[in-house]
Amino acid sequence: MHRPICHRAPQLHSIAQAPIAIQPYSPSSIIAPSYPVCSISRPLAPQSAAQPSFVIHQTPRTFSTMASATSFYDFKPLDKRGQEVPLADYKGKVVLIVNTASKCGFTPQYEGLEKIYKSIKDKYPDDFTILGFPCNQFGGQEPGTNDEIQNFCLVNYGVSFPIMQKIDVNGDKASDLYEWLKAEKPGLMGLKRIKWNFEKFLVGRDGKVKGRWASTTKPELLEKPILDELEKSAGPAN
Repeated sequence: MHRPICHRAPQLHSIAQAPIAIQPYSPSSIIAPSYPVCSISRPLAPQSAAQPSFVIHQTPRTFSTMASATSFYDFKPLDKRGQEVPLADYKGKVVLIVNTASKCGFTPQYEGLEKIYKSIKDKYPDDFTILGFPCNQFGGQEPGTNDEIQNFCLVNYGVSFPIMQKIDVNGDKASDLYEWLKAEKPGLMGLKRIKWNFEKFLVGRDGKVKGRWASTTKPELLEKPILDELEKSAGPAN
């Protein structure tokens, strides 16, 4: 008995004929871009004669809980007592935002932050503040309770600017405020993630993010850009 001879049909290599497989997408530490994201992978099942050698997976745009936010003033983070703080209260003001930690090599930056806080407040008593957001995501360097953190800042550095409730700045549980800040002002090469303790964001009088600085940037170097923003008149705040 002779086995039938099968002739293998040529494989198709046209991208236009590749089937589109829509897959759900759940962001973790990054904000979904405003355009579809495509990736190319090989099919798991053995290819038939008419099956293309690749499949295009198209990820639809997704929206997080802060998707409707247009400015800094749309958020209400929690203070040290767990009470909401409407950032709309800061309309027309300049705000420096810092993720902090008590057991980090950059912890002495509290001293510099307090220094520029007092210096600038002397000139603009009603137009500037710093908001510190403790975070334990980097080396477990902020393990204390909110009360312990407040006491540490006051006793060791005389911090007088607001230290908010401890939060996450990356990942599934990241605060909506920080997700928005990272989307508005990505870091080098467009990376949004906070890399370490004491990164800084500067929000202008109009509620828009004006600058982002790495942990290594000393607070004293931010006094000029802060003053530059303060000298601007408040534009329309969204």
